[in-house]
Amino acid sequence: MSDDKRMAIIGCGAMGCDVAAIFLAKGWSVDATTRDAATWERRRERVAASLAQIGAPFVPARFRLHRAAQDIDWAQVTFGLESVPEVFELKRQVFAELDALVPPHIPLATNTSSFRITHIAGGCRSAHRMAGLHFFLPAHLVPAVEVVRGEQTATDVAESLYAIMADVGRKPIRVARDVPGFLANRIQHALMREAFAVIDEGLGTAEDVDTAVRYGFGFRYVAAGPILQKEFAGLDTQLAAARTIYPSLHNGAEPSRTLANLVARGRRGIKSDGGFWDWTQDSANAALKAYEETLMAAARLLDAGPAAATVAAAQTPEGPRHDR
Repeated sequence: MSDDKRMAIIGCGAMGCDVAAIFLAKGWSVDATTRDAATWERRRERVAASLAQIGAPFVPARFRLHRAAQDIDWAQVTFGLESVPEVFELKRQVFAELDALVPPHIPLATNTSSFRITHIAGGCRSAHRMAGLHFFLPAHLVPAVEVVRGEQTATDVAESLYAIMADVGRKPIRVARDVPGFLANRIQHALMREAFAVIDEGLGTAEDVDTAVRYGFGFRYVAAGPILQKEFAGLDTQLAAARTIYPSLHNGAEPSRTLANLVARGRRGIKSDGGFWDWTQDSANAALKAYEETLMAAARLLDAGPAAATVAAAQTPEGPRHDR
């Protein structure tokens, strides 16, 4: 790579702006597209605010906005990221356009959270250089990013993207197969299915569920992931508990009736002034501010000292083994 590393983002909404901040904070230049030039100043303000949250200055000359992908000098770009709204046909259209426009040696990634990379890149001549980079909102505050291989993604492309994400301070996760939900969302949705089932069955309220996760088992996950935590507690204990609890867990294929009823009534969370809780604009802003401040404090805590997972990895000289 050149000293002036440059990446391109196609679609610069909230997620695109926060991803731009990640790279700008590490000295990269970013070319981003959004068709409505009237929104460009708001995009710059969003990027500047995200950079301020992670303690980095905003250098306007390093963040260039364009109306369309054709306006970017792709010869200077290290890799491109599609971050348009989560609409399948729109994402396929963007990838088809980039397939023809972008020099074939430049990796291309999609920031989809739900669609298979293989399907988005379907029909593209250069599907081998296309992969997934799944960030988590807010992208500049949540360290993890999934690097997802489609069925045709070349190994060197996936490894190149993995290295880039590690280089800009993220915690990349290799996802070896292109399955619905990738890796993290499969785990997250298994939790969410049981969380909503608890409410459906009257076992507890939304407040009870959140308290159990935040101040119970979830509290430990900042220090150690679920597998390492059970390594500490004892895998035999986990096996015994699984045999007792698993048969009674919810395993339905349909979403929660409580969730479906809320959405049917137009209660979609803070975007509609209410979900499980009622929201005003002021209370929603205050809650989001507290949420982001807690995420920043957690990130500082993780950076301040060795996490248990880091210590465990240090005891394995040969590194992780995929055949265990």
